[in-house]
Amino acid sequence: MKSETAKEHQSKSSKDINCGIITLSDSRKSKKTDLSGQYIAGEIKTRYTLKSQKLIPDEKEDLINVINEMVNDDIDVILTTGGTGLDTRDITVETVERLFEKRLDGFGEIFRAKSYEEIGSAALLSRATAGIYKKTAIFSMPGSPNAVKTALSIIIDELPHFVHHIKR
Repeated sequence: MKSETAKEHQSKSSKDINCGIITLSDSRKSKKTDLSGQYIAGEIKTRYTLKSQKLIPDEKEDLINVINEMVNDDIDVILTTGGTGLDTRDITVETVERLFEKRLDGFGEIFRAKSYEEIGSAALLSRATAGIYKKTAIFSMPGSPNAVKTALSIIIDELPHFVHHIKR
């Protein structure tokens, strides 16, 4: 159920949104094996503009560099997949949260609640996060295709609303 204010803001929000996707993976070497990135791209292309898609290793500097490239290329929303787990090489959360000027805590909270309904207590392992960096929304999702589907179901329709507020 949406509030009248949210409906009003959405009606004033442009659907002309530039998106970027970053997949972090040490094991996937091509976009063909990047099922999560492919899924995100397919969903984004049905509603918005996919301006950039990158597949990079789980390396902090690579992630920061690609984020800055996308921000400088006027991308409104960056969607990352992978690198949110508990393994030593999972650096996404620590890296992006240092960049955030504002956090969007609701994304991770709702993601984990919805994941709990789907997979039970394993949802506790998720460190999905979101925030704002240089007037760009960044949503960091786990790498599994099912987790990406869950995360996108939460945010995809709200992206114009996010961008409307961020760009003000």
